[in-house]
Amino acid sequence: MLAFLLLVTVTLASAHESGEHFEGEKVFRVKVEDKNHVNLLQELASTNQIDFWKPDSATQITPHSTVDFHVKAEDILTVEDFLEQNELQYEVLIGNLRSALEAQFDSGARATGHSYEKYNNWETIEAWTKQVASENPNLISRSTIGTTFEGRNIYLLKVGKAGSNKPAIFIDCGFHAREWISPAFCQWFVKEAVRTYGSESQMTQLLNTFDFYVVPVLNIDGYVYTWTTNRMWRKTRSVRSGSTCVGTDPNRNFNAGWCSIGASRSPCADTYCGPAAESEKETKALADFIRKNLSSIKAYLTIHSYSQMLLYPYSYAYKLPANNAELNTLAKATVNELASLYGTKYTYGPGASTIYPAAGGSDDWAYDQGIKYSFTFELRDTGRYGFALPESQIRATCEETLRAVKYVASYVLEHLY
Repeated sequence: MLAFLLLVTVTLASAHESGEHFEGEKVFRVKVEDKNHVNLLQELASTNQIDFWKPDSATQITPHSTVDFHVKAEDILTVEDFLEQNELQYEVLIGNLRSALEAQFDSGARATGHSYEKYNNWETIEAWTKQVASENPNLISRSTIGTTFEGRNIYLLKVGKAGSNKPAIFIDCGFHAREWISPAFCQWFVKEAVRTYGSESQMTQLLNTFDFYVVPVLNIDGYVYTWTTNRMWRKTRSVRSGSTCVGTDPNRNFNAGWCSIGASRSPCADTYCGPAAESEKETKALADFIRKNLSSIKAYLTIHSYSQMLLYPYSYAYKLPANNAELNTLAKATVNELASLYGTKYTYGPGASTIYPAAGGSDDWAYDQGIKYSFTFELRDTGRYGFALPESQIRATCEETLRAVKYVASYVLEHLY
């Protein structure tokens, strides 16, 4: 009992610490009209510590867009003065980031152990992967595809009815550590597969036909770090000799136009592409698994947040995939299906022109491996909460996303190749 109480105290203390340093910090949204505004914001970013939420870095700011960024308390006056002096239109999305992060835990599902309607820490998710597989042996098996930089197992759940030579759909979550709604979706997907198999015809058909490979959290070290130390951490936790900065952006680390655009060669940057493609153990584990199972994988879905978008290749260049017309039509129908539940509006299109150019992404890489149906989901919301999406939105977000994923899977089923 004492050990348990100590654990609870330590957990609360670390959660408290990780929230503590967000006291009085703000998230701004700035309207970018022209190239002059772009230059001004890049100048601001070069002289102040700015944590970009959307886009991911100052280099990706474009005219006729909005930019969301998080500013430390001590820099707020400087930033506000700069924006006002240069007549940049702005609004404050989050007035006190600490309060917003504390308010995330609003589900009421504060039971100990795992819950699908709250954000679960890694230990809880890891125990859940074991339990859900052992409780549903006819539908789920668990394996390890590799280990993280810090030595944690990267689990993959294979979800589907046993059968030989089945086509597969690959889904991963938790690339970027602070995007907590992403792992919540992977858990939800597995729950619904098990719950509705045999009773709901669409899911039953999908699980009879496909194996779904689900990676609930890819960047586990980063995810753990968001729970213990810094809620806003994005990258992996790898360390390189010669640099004091930690981590690589796993979604800039794939061998797809690697580090050519929308990625940084600076180890301190949030979009650091790493010293080489697949330098990260996490990235390499995922790429190795896909290469090994390439003949069976017919669709690749990677789940991120936020901005309510459905993206397809390419992001590493302003070029269109060979089956652009088909992917565009499918994306349009998928976002309509998603909106049919709660009216949530998604935009869609090729990554580079729809959101911003970014090289080294897993979706472009998967597509270039020959997986025709490759999509990135950017889940809720559009910035009101950003990465601090409350738990009370988990259910609705996951329900509508599940609709979209099932729609894509059913389409792929009719267009097997």
